[in-house]
Amino acid sequence: MSTRRSFRSRNPGALAPLLQVTVVTVPGRAVVVRLDGEVDQDQRRRLEAALGSAVALRSPRLVVDLAGLGFCDSSYLNALLGARLAAQGAEVELLLAAPTAQARRLLEITGTDELFTVCDSVRAALGDAGAEAG
Repeated sequence: MSTRRSFRSRNPGALAPLLQVTVVTVPGRAVVVRLDGEVDQDQRRRLEAALGSAVALRSPRLVVDLAGLGFCDSSYLNALLGARLAAQGAEVELLLAAPTAQARRLLEITGTDELFTVCDSVRAALGDAGAEAG
């Protein structure tokens, strides 16, 4: 059984798609945080809150599903780096799954791709993360 929670940004003046964060708990195994829409400075606090809440659950593994991310800037990267530190402190394994081309490129050009385990899919991240990381 899993638990679903959704965090949706309320920014009525925004032209960009709103950020939707969906959290699914796989009891005893993982928390999956799926990002849909765009992450910029206006969405950063919402993303940080969702990631912080997910870390606080202290599941063995936290998977951030990036497949639905349309746009991201340094705000996304800063939120991920903060979540990484929090996860380390809580002894939670943090993995990134299915990054879009832009999300992957931002990780690569900043060198932060070396700090994260990046998997091709959520399924790979939930399984043996080391086998399909890349």
